[in-house]
Amino acid sequence: MRFSSAFGTVIAVTALCLCAQEQNTPNKDTPANEMKGIPPRAAPADYQAHASTGTVAVAAEFLGHSIPTADGSTYTNEDYVAVETGLFGLAGARLNISVGNFSILINGKKKKKEVSLPSQPYGMVFRSLKDPVWEDKVAVEAKAAKSSTTIGKGGVESDPPAPAKMPLEMQRAMQQRVQKVALPEGDRALPQAGLLFFPYHGKVDAIQSMELVYTGPAGTARVTLQP
Repeated sequence: MRFSSAFGTVIAVTALCLCAQEQNTPNKDTPANEMKGIPPRAAPADYQAHASTGTVAVAAEFLGHSIPTADGSTYTNEDYVAVETGLFGLAGARLNISVGNFSILINGKKKKKEVSLPSQPYGMVFRSLKDPVWEDKVAVEAKAAKSSTTIGKGGVESDPPAPAKMPLEMQRAMQQRVQKVALPEGDRALPQAGLLFFPYHGKVDAIQSMELVYTGPAGTARVTLQP
């Protein structure tokens, strides 16, 4: 929601920023299920953009088709885009968080109307999740195998090896890493941060404008993102 005056907005955001550093330090008594997602940045202003609703600030940064993980790996997904999102509040504040509270509005260069895309559970991205490092390694090995193809009896080339499939244990490891960086859900102590996933198969450079929209217990906020 919009504040009644710009002065009120400045005060609210300033208060959220001042308490953010104190809240970013995990309390030793914090339950294990509270400590998921990714570490929030020091303040909402440290993200690409942010907006406030009541006493809650919603901050975000658009990551495109890339999905960075806590161990330093970066996966890709042609069917989804990711948005790193941080939720900040006053000291001691809690918020009931759901991925269903979020959507993105996209206005493509060739589209006259905005397209609203609801956030999806992290498990939806697993099917088309890719590891570029592993993909490149497989491509190099496949090229080497093709160049060394031998001639069999009758002068007929032997069939090239079948395309490699990622081992199940590697797939599970990828999925677990994505799960760990997804935005935590449920009743949570603020601040919280993590990734949100939205279905979008197109190219990022085809996006003309984009907004992350939060509609939930704290109210409504619209965060203008840079594609």
